[in-house]
Amino acid sequence: MKKIFLILAILLFVPINGLCADVIPQNVSLENTNTFGLYQVPNKLTFYKEPTEQSYIIHSISFDGKNLFPPEIEADNLFVVFIPSKNLGLLAVCDETEDWIQVIYDNSTGAKGWLKKDDDPYRFMTWVMFYNMYGRKYGLKMLKQIPDSVKDLHSSTDDKSQVVGTINMPQKINLNVIRGNWALVSVYDLDRVPKTGYIRWRSDNGVKYYFPDIK
Repeated sequence: MKKIFLILAILLFVPINGLCADVIPQNVSLENTNTFGLYQVPNKLTFYKEPTEQSYIIHSISFDGKNLFPPEIEADNLFVVFIPSKNLGLLAVCDETEDWIQVIYDNSTGAKGWLKKDDDPYRFMTWVMFYNMYGRKYGLKMLKQIPDSVKDLHSSTDDKSQVVGTINMPQKINLNVIRGNWALVSVYDLDRVPKTGYIRWRSDNGVKYYFPDIK
């Protein structure tokens, strides 16, 4: 009983935002697929309606560790990827100009706003750049509810090419190279037998089937 009361006390007195977990996509999403890549945001964000500082300010958000302000902001609704321990927050990019970048700041509605770019040219990554950076470092994970057809390993980057294997219960998916919507991977299933071939990591219209397994 003492343990139960202790757990309840912790849940009551620890701020909800302090319990915010890492945000990494787990499921196939058919929403907001028409994006160019990801933008690594600074800790303070001001979203404008148009790409000018004279425009209407839609929202101002900041984050410090696992805490988001204002407190009603939900990390998984704001970010595509959010890892507080790495100070890493990534938003989906829809458009850009020389000095501004348009991002989705509400994943549930697809609402967009403009952020003024800073001097760091490496904040924006195309999807291919992102997968090459994080996928090759951490490997890929299979998202839930993907169609069975994209579990097949192909001999080339063609849906009609020979199927050389199938991913069943992957323990590790190593990314070797990205070629368009295809990825050459080396897979270790539960049986530890290595398999190598091409998988579709995204559909032609941008639906992601696999995602970097960032840790």
